[in-house]
Amino acid sequence: MNHVIAAVTARIIERSAKTRQSYLAAMKRTMKDNPPKKRLSCGNLAHAYAACSGEDKNTIKLMQSANLSITTAFNDMLSAHQPYETYPGFIKEVARSMGSTAQVAGGVPAMCDGVTQGLPGMELSLFSREVVAMSAAVGLSHNMFDGNLFLGICDKIVPGMVIAAASFGHIPAVFVPAGPMPSGIANKEKAKVRQQFAAGEVGEERLLEVESKSYHSPGTCTFYGTANSNQMLVEMLGIQLPGSSFIALDDPLRPALTKAAVERCILNSQAAGTYIPTYEVLTEKSFVNAVVGLLATGGSTNHTMHLVAMARAAGIILTWEDMDELSRAVPLLARIYPNGEADVNHFHQAGGMAYLVKELRAAGLLNEDVKTVMGEGLDSYQKYPTLDEKGNAVWIHDAGESLDDTILRPATNPFNSEGGLRLLQGNLGQGVIKISAVDPKYRALEAPCIVFDDQNDLIAAFKRGELNRDFIAIVRFQGPRANGMPELHKMTPPLGLLQDRGFKVALVTDGRMSGASGKVPSAIHMSPEALFGGVMAKVQTGDRVRFDADNGIVELLVSEEVLAEREVAAQPQQTHDLGRNLFGGFRSLADRSQSGASVFNDAIDFE
Repeated sequence: MNHVIAAVTARIIERSAKTRQSYLAAMKRTMKDNPPKKRLSCGNLAHAYAACSGEDKNTIKLMQSANLSITTAFNDMLSAHQPYETYPGFIKEVARSMGSTAQVAGGVPAMCDGVTQGLPGMELSLFSREVVAMSAAVGLSHNMFDGNLFLGICDKIVPGMVIAAASFGHIPAVFVPAGPMPSGIANKEKAKVRQQFAAGEVGEERLLEVESKSYHSPGTCTFYGTANSNQMLVEMLGIQLPGSSFIALDDPLRPALTKAAVERCILNSQAAGTYIPTYEVLTEKSFVNAVVGLLATGGSTNHTMHLVAMARAAGIILTWEDMDELSRAVPLLARIYPNGEADVNHFHQAGGMAYLVKELRAAGLLNEDVKTVMGEGLDSYQKYPTLDEKGNAVWIHDAGESLDDTILRPATNPFNSEGGLRLLQGNLGQGVIKISAVDPKYRALEAPCIVFDDQNDLIAAFKRGELNRDFIAIVRFQGPRANGMPELHKMTPPLGLLQDRGFKVALVTDGRMSGASGKVPSAIHMSPEALFGGVMAKVQTGDRVRFDADNGIVELLVSEEVLAEREVAAQPQQTHDLGRNLFGGFRSLADRSQSGASVFNDAIDFE
């Protein structure tokens, strides 16, 4: 096993010993004192199955088989979640065929960052993860369920569901994907037209035509942003079936894999006698495996926050320093947009998750002694799912060679010897960068900064022709306490266009750029944020900043004496509401550290 993977894993285990022990004790105590269904009185039970069919009532009443929960993020505005409309009925049929039952425990909100991008609604996005976690917990709190099925795909939804699954870790959990939409217009062409629109070379009609050819049908968006990084991660964590993430909507394997997920959840329940609770799957070792998968594929920087929060819900203390150290040992094996030209369908066709796991195992980059929803170890995760003669999903064949080495490469010949993430540090605080998407020639620069308090101010300055020069944009007051830490992708086209014109540009912000972080060097998630003690609140236009992604440096070249004499800039007044007042409690709880990724991390108490 790679010595860095082993050392980081051991350090996380040691650091997490107290919180993990408390978490495990709480889960075991819950199962002992409040086993599913067993503590329900006659009145409780009557309420719980009043709407069930007579057959299902009798099955539940006997208390001898599994009753599964279905937590769904279905809505028909999100293309990724629209297919879930028919899943509950199908799941119930599968459960009945095994002498078990299933009920929809509840729905969770599922907002689309693509719809709210650059708009006030984006300020609610990050905190919606906590709402998802709490909403799922409300449904599961009825204590009716022997196993939990989670139907979710996109950005904050899956992390919120994982937090909920960990919080009910005494019960088995299986995540059920729905698959990507077919490939549309090439991502490179989409990015080109976005830049043309920013430059005023094309109008809204052309831009909408291109965007509609990219996001064009039911299914998950095909670029490798947070949604598809989610799917990779839950496979690597072992709570989703092997190879199920990127099977197309219309592939006969898709319903077969959903059926297999239901069957596996039932088999893993205590009622079936083969008990694999979620707390045995979500471990320090499985979280390291998930980080390794993220780094090897150049996945979403959003997961520098989500993984911290998900791990903490399982009593595990994971840090950015851990991820940075792992990134220096894990090679980049995949090129998927925005790290390349391919989309997730091309990634899957080139060998996909099975090939990725095979290569990571061969290189000694994964912890092998883990449990998954399939049982002990990772053998099944390097096998392709196929249909047997009866139409059931089976895992028989190991992954072979990559079918396209421009998309997937072996660990012996990677795209880069290091992973896609880097921790940046300096007197401006800590941040992260997705270096896998940035050409090495653009990763280091020193230039005067231009300070903005809103991304729209930067865009306006670009349109006025004021940004045709070398500079580093400081976009502040975008953190969790300020406005919920929105994604700031509206800045990507103008900054990318300036870079194409030959100017040296970079971005430093306490906001997010997330899974679609592109070719412009960007220090994001800067912590502490400007509103909560961050030095960015004292930066002035014209100050020089050193930005060096390869060496992990983001430094304001102003003396401490000068900074001490400066006043802290005031946050600009908000000009809208759109529900943000409802999230005031989240903003007040967000802390200044990297683990501010979850407003509840410091409040979790398993005692």
